[in-house]
Amino acid sequence: MRAVVIRTSGASLRVNGQDHARIGRGLVVLLGVTQTDGEKEATYLAEKCAGLRIFEDENGKLNLSLKDVGGQMLVVSNFTLYADCSHGRRPDFLAAAKPSQSEPLYEFFLQELRRLEVPLESGVFGADMQIDHVNDGPVTIIMDTDQMMKKK
Repeated sequence: MRAVVIRTSGASLRVNGQDHARIGRGLVVLLGVTQTDGEKEATYLAEKCAGLRIFEDENGKLNLSLKDVGGQMLVVSNFTLYADCSHGRRPDFLAAAKPSQSEPLYEFFLQELRRLEVPLESGVFGADMQIDHVNDGPVTIIMDTDQMMKKK
């Protein structure tokens, strides 16, 4: 699994031009699923996202988590995180899991965040969505379970 985690001072999401989700201070998480992912990767990544210390403490150090600051999370599925742009100019998405695999894992990821008591909003799997957000900092972190779990 791959996640792009964006610290935000606020974000909103529209589906088919209609307001669907809105958060204040927190994290926008774009989540991609590849063919080798399973529940183990989803649990690991959910725990990492929930506990990621990327909010400033009283000394200006990135030392506080989402829970520490009373933040919220907006999670959006995004198969394009597995784009391969190494050949030509048109990316291929062959590494991205098919919807029959990725949708249940996306839902499991959300379930894991709820288990961790993360205040949560989410997009609509497979929908065309528009996200507005303010990248606070900017702080943007890319996490990939293939790389992270090997180092564990």
